[in-house]
Amino acid sequence: MRKLYVYDHCPFCIKARMIFGLKNIPVSIVVLQNDDEATPIGMIGQKMLPILEENGHYMGESLDIVAHIDREGTPILTKPARPEIADWISRSNALLYRQFLPRAAAAPFPEFSTTSGRAYFIRKKEAGTGPFCEILSEGSEALVPLNALLEDLAPLLPEVTTLQAQLSYDDIHLFAQLHSFSIIKGLNYPAPVEHYRQFLSERSGIPLLDGMAV
Repeated sequence: MRKLYVYDHCPFCIKARMIFGLKNIPVSIVVLQNDDEATPIGMIGQKMLPILEENGHYMGESLDIVAHIDREGTPILTKPARPEIADWISRSNALLYRQFLPRAAAAPFPEFSTTSGRAYFIRKKEAGTGPFCEILSEGSEALVPLNALLEDLAPLLPEVTTLQAQLSYDDIHLFAQLHSFSIIKGLNYPAPVEHYRQFLSERSGIPLLDGMAV
């Protein structure tokens, strides 16, 4: 059976996992410790996940994996991409990951099941963001721009009923982004956004992180 090496917190890994769930194609999910550099470097020459192992060969890059699996049988990512979705994701990135990273570092993800794995993540990410404790102390005011972004997203989303027939790469990117949003407690999801994220969570078989949100 194919193996997909991932971290549970990683949005790129969510993208690769999605295509298997959406197409109901079996794959064995293998979660690596966050400080395990040797395994991915031995596979593709760098510490980067996801990695697909298939017939003794390794493939990195989430979208390469998505495209490869979508070509199997009848493709499902057939709707054209919309620039307004790409623009929304771009606008949300910096704000989202400032709040996401410290929450991910504290969460019970399997890639942080060892002290060294969690410490590795914190050390690497705090180098770019500053101390996580300071970010977490910012309070609800820090979430105001994220809630505004969710309001902006609502009118851009298709009706959930239309997603039954066709999806696009927008849906891969957008669900991965909303999956990261879901670890942040105190966000308000307008009805179209809530319906969208719940639908794709169920269809892809990837749970949202609401239950561990802080």
